[in-house]
Amino acid sequence: MNMPTATRLHAANASVTVLSNTPFVTDWSRRYFGPWWNAFEVPAESVCEGPLVTADLDDKVYAEVLSEVTSGPHDEVAYAKARLLLVRDSTGAVTGVSPEEGLAYRSDQLGNHVAIAGRTSEALALASARIAREMIRAALLRNGWTLLHASAVVHDDQALLAFGSKGSGKTTTALLLARRGARLLANDRVFVKPVGGELRLLPWPSAAAVGLGLLDALGLYGVVRRRLQAGERLHPTQHQEVTDALLADRREPLWEPGGKRERKVQVFPDQFATWFGMELATGGNAAMLLFPWIDPSATPAVVNGARPLGEADFMSGVTEDRYPDHFGLAQGINGGGGDAARAAVADQLAQLPQHQVVLGHDVQANADFLAKLTDVR
Repeated sequence: MNMPTATRLHAANASVTVLSNTPFVTDWSRRYFGPWWNAFEVPAESVCEGPLVTADLDDKVYAEVLSEVTSGPHDEVAYAKARLLLVRDSTGAVTGVSPEEGLAYRSDQLGNHVAIAGRTSEALALASARIAREMIRAALLRNGWTLLHASAVVHDDQALLAFGSKGSGKTTTALLLARRGARLLANDRVFVKPVGGELRLLPWPSAAAVGLGLLDALGLYGVVRRRLQAGERLHPTQHQEVTDALLADRREPLWEPGGKRERKVQVFPDQFATWFGMELATGGNAAMLLFPWIDPSATPAVVNGARPLGEADFMSGVTEDRYPDHFGLAQGINGGGGDAARAAVADQLAQLPQHQVVLGHDVQANADFLAKLTDVR
């Protein structure tokens, strides 16, 4: 059996340790979180208290938990787009199993320690990183942070935030500015907290979803295709149809059945730097708000009129529906932060310069316009 290995994650004053009997799991956490949070190896023997995620390859434990959960009454819920069977005991501890993923979970009643047993290294690594990130989020929210539904870049420590619904142009705005020399802080969500008169931002590490059309328009399609042809991989949550399209040099958007949701390329955080040559930011102070939308025939321009922040601009409720808190990691906490913290953030954001902007399909014109507007040169 492999000797245990451990990775510790830090974001602001929150931390969690991932401990595993397979180095693949802890290496994954360092790779996944390292570009945006502080992630480093620690001696396994030094790990003595939580917050802690224990993630072991162990068919026997998985089988025992599967039998325990399915032999009696249990709830069936969705978690990370997979079926999850759950049992809660009288103390508040949670036991769960995801048969399709080959994962078993045990969470203590305080949500301070989650043990995961898995049948494959990759599924186990994904699950442990997901749980560790949720534990960091819970700690940050308890400390007054809140979570915005926004993309962001940083230039000279000043952060530019792009808000909008899916398809509005948040990611387009952030990536165009990142290609002009700004550092990418967030693709879809970002932590924020009032600190000493400023609104301090922290990244939310995640795979970034980029549509095939946008990837092509940004001139990055060929880079991704060559890397895949050379045997490298994108994030494993990417649908196989997207990988097949890239390898076959098909560039038109792909849609899930029903045509409401686009299937996109899923980019690891570190691939923005290693594949695309973009720098990543680990923090910044909010300085400007942008509210983009896309009109294919438009010339990029500022549009008159105010656009106040709304409920959809914070990550909570229906907005945050992929990872419900089934394991009790954020007990008593609103998924996007406390009401007082969110109100304070909204008030301070409203005082910053803000622009509604329309972007067209001329990528160079969009990039020139955004760079001039935000002073990113």
